[in-house]
Amino acid sequence: VQLVESGGGLVQAGGSLRLSCAASGSAFGFNFMAWYRQAPGKQRELVASISRGGDRTNYADSVKGRFTISRDNAKNTMYLQMNSLTPEDTAVYYCNAPDVKTGPNMWRNYWGQGTQVTVSS
Repeated sequence: VQLVESGGGLVQAGGSLRLSCAASGSAFGFNFMAWYRQAPGKQRELVASISRGGDRTNYADSVKGRFTISRDNAKNTMYLQMNSLTPEDTAVYYCNAPDVKTGPNMWRNYWGQGTQVTVSS
């Protein structure tokens, strides 16, 4: 199983970025997925999550109204549209698939390698 993030970069405050997470390698598909971020010197925090069908989403209070999580199961890809970015959004953003079925009654938690988002003031 692989989770590969892309779309990070340097953007000015008020700008937008769209992150992608391409998931592969699971014969059973991907269930609940999420985006996390970790800023320097801080703990990793949940940014947003989405159900398998995409009908249920959840956001951290700090990003509500600015970020939108979505997924395209046909492409096994999850997205994070980030608008109105501020310097406080600067972090490494990680894709997470916490319950990937790997066999009978077996599940594993997977992480991507992360993509850097830097917002300049």
